[in-house]
Amino acid sequence: MIIAITGRPGIGKSTVCLKVIDLLRNKGFKVGGVICPEIRECGVRVGFKVLDLISGKEGLLAHVKYSSPFTVGKYFVQLESFESVAIPALEDALNNADVIIFDEIGPMELKSKKVLDLLSFISNNVNKPLLIVVHWKIGSSIRNIISGDYQIFEVTFENRNTLPMLIFKLIVGGLKNGLA
Repeated sequence: MIIAITGRPGIGKSTVCLKVIDLLRNKGFKVGGVICPEIRECGVRVGFKVLDLISGKEGLLAHVKYSSPFTVGKYFVQLESFESVAIPALEDALNNADVIIFDEIGPMELKSKKVLDLLSFISNNVNKPLLIVVHWKIGSSIRNIISGDYQIFEVTFENRNTLPMLIFKLIVGGLKNGLA
């Protein structure tokens, strides 16, 4: 079971994902994978980190201050740091989690062929629920990144408060019925 969450910037995609993670953990499910929260300084977004949901290890995904040959907009993508957290986190989730999370597949994450290859492997070969957040610019080409059947939910102002429970129920239903 693959569930993708997409929507416009700032609409609440990551918030929906975090609420699903909380719901799953509160019911005793082990959640693995990565999230990529913002880094803010004085209220201004200056970058993104990558956080392993099982170990808590973090690294830098992108920042405005730390130069790199890989850029997306004003951000310098820290590919080595990103991969050093994301790849082990996904591998750990394969072995030790009930549900695999990846927030988000976006222009910065697309710089890593290694991570995308691993996500493609997971989507093709692993019988565990995979919940991914997909940047709105990538949404229409998700089929090129993720193989297999998936359900996609667009987060809107109208549904962002009800989506976490709906997605949680789909994942738990799949786990209980062996349809992950």
